[in-house]
Amino acid sequence: MAAQPERTGSLNAGGAVHAAAPGGLDSPDVRHDLLNRLRRAEGQLRGIQGMIERGEDCGKVAQQFSAVRRALDNAFVHMTVCLLQQEISAELTESDDALRSRLPLLLGELEQMLARRG
Repeated sequence: MAAQPERTGSLNAGGAVHAAAPGGLDSPDVRHDLLNRLRRAEGQLRGIQGMIERGEDCGKVAQQFSAVRRALDNAFVHMTVCLLQQEISAELTESDDALRSRLPLLLGELEQMLARRG
């Protein structure tokens, strides 16, 4: 197995990690970002439970379901890109430096395209 390259993941203003670190979930930044996404979704779900318990308007509850679904979809996209980077990085050899240097940008663009789909 080739030596792992230096971590290249970075947080953008929206909290997304584009081009996640090659090591995947061993990166504290990647773990922190993903856990924050899940905690926000968990909070949204608790809010929905409260709305249902109070008998709030079905339209408002449905709107909140849509928001939490999108949050989970975005977390899934982020995790998928993290997996791709981890697996591709593990297969790159020392002679693949050109691809290795372009990989974070390519996967960042892929993450943005996938996030826009919903």
